[in-house]
Amino acid sequence: MKENQEGLRKVRRALLSVSDKTGIVELAEKLRGFDVEIISTGGTSRALREAGIEVRDISAVTDFPEMMDGRVKTLHPRIHGGLLALRDNEEHLAAMREYNIEPIDMVVVNLYPFEETVEREGVMLEEAIEQIDIGGPSMIRSAAKNFRDVAVVVSPSLYRSIVAEMEIYQGALSFMTRMRLALHAFAITSSYDGRIFKYLSKTATEMGQRKREEEAEEFRLFVGGAGGAMAGGIKIPLLNNLQTPPAIAQLRVRKKRDLRYGENPHQLAALYDAGEGGGIAQAELLGGKEMSYNNYVDAEAAWQLVSDFDELTCAIIKHTNPAGVGTGAAAEEAYRRALETDPVSAFGGIVAFNRKVDERAARAVAEIFTEVVIAPDYEDAALEVLRAKKNLRVLRVSDEPRAAEGLEYRQISGGMLVQTRDTHRLKPDELKVVTRRQPTSEEMGALLFAWTVAKHTKSNAIVYARAGQTVGVGAGQMSRVDSVRIGAMRAQIPVQGSVLASDAFFPFRDGIDEAARHGITAIIQPGGSVRDAEAIAAADEHNLAMVFTGIRHFKH
Repeated sequence: MKENQEGLRKVRRALLSVSDKTGIVELAEKLRGFDVEIISTGGTSRALREAGIEVRDISAVTDFPEMMDGRVKTLHPRIHGGLLALRDNEEHLAAMREYNIEPIDMVVVNLYPFEETVEREGVMLEEAIEQIDIGGPSMIRSAAKNFRDVAVVVSPSLYRSIVAEMEIYQGALSFMTRMRLALHAFAITSSYDGRIFKYLSKTATEMGQRKREEEAEEFRLFVGGAGGAMAGGIKIPLLNNLQTPPAIAQLRVRKKRDLRYGENPHQLAALYDAGEGGGIAQAELLGGKEMSYNNYVDAEAAWQLVSDFDELTCAIIKHTNPAGVGTGAAAEEAYRRALETDPVSAFGGIVAFNRKVDERAARAVAEIFTEVVIAPDYEDAALEVLRAKKNLRVLRVSDEPRAAEGLEYRQISGGMLVQTRDTHRLKPDELKVVTRRQPTSEEMGALLFAWTVAKHTKSNAIVYARAGQTVGVGAGQMSRVDSVRIGAMRAQIPVQGSVLASDAFFPFRDGIDEAARHGITAIIQPGGSVRDAEAIAAADEHNLAMVFTGIRHFKH
């Protein structure tokens, strides 16, 4: 057999250095059966020797001991020269002879368990840093770069197929196999570096926030003192309240599964895991058919909405917009209130709860055709009811609190748009009453409810509501006054006596005049228009209470 046949390269020397030792002894035994010399490091070397396998220590190759708690052991010219040297390049071969560098034909490496470490509760930064592998990725990259001559194996799942091919080719591997192994290796190192970047970025943000809070408190005490007077001197605190997206936005995802198709049957699609834990991407499918692309998009909108409420809440979503939202003392009550808003649009919708679903709520959901139901958990009897509906997808989603930090991505031609997540939650003391009439306590509760729903409704967003229940929703219109009209037109519950939320300011008074015509009593909106005075005057003319939030919630 010639070594250049099909690009074959015989493996004569292999370096084994693994954190996950699954299958490594069996692989080493097979390699020795092909008369492959094995070089190894630290714990891997000990495990192989204990299994009776002949091993050459890395220090015997480099003439240097492993040092600095194992931080330095493979970072040596005799290792990387043996990996990077081109076997048909005479200059490379001469350098190898001169400096006593032996070729290494295979590297079997898997990396320190950084990701598993940082996912543990209470892990400290110092411990995480020690799990940042240096030598492993360096060897992987050297071997993968020189895949013409070297095979790089980065996962125990590959061992069996590697051995099978070596049995076919009498201890050799083909060019295409080495190339595929290199591609897989680069994917692993890229993902590994991305996880480190993500963890350190999150840690730096948290540390920076704590530092800013400490400095802000120090500055407050310095300037104000106990009596509010300057204590003396001049101090420039190291405050940095300006938060900006990073210079390089890293988006690392792993494919979980292919989907049947995308938004339309002619589009390909797949579900990817962003490694954040929890959320719709990690939801358990407890019943029904596999989720579609559109199911996932709508399910995300539904889950985000109900997660923004502390009270027991149910949302019914259609094409990412709320068809109805309700709160209640029990899940069935919340669902009935959401359904009452627009029972026609609820047909074929997505239903989400932010509490465990009981049997009564499950039977209510099962009364009409529903695509997906989402909840943090289900009673056994509820699952039995829901699973009886063959076309109903039943998702269980972790209700662990989501981190406030994070970025959202949207692709555009030639690039990406990146923004921080809209995690703002309005507090009653942030509201400013701008009309002569103050809202009643009941109106205030309804306004805050409507405002939260408007945050999750496509702009231009108008939400009519009463306490704990949507009345009508106007979403995604080109004109705000049209959203006001459509929200009232679609209402199945009397609009008279409800309140209105607008996700952005009213550019003209016509929207307020139109809303008043339908009998609303109060309005919540951001304010900030050059015509705010006209809007306030209109509200006063109609004896409406109006409050400004000072913040808007555009959703495109």
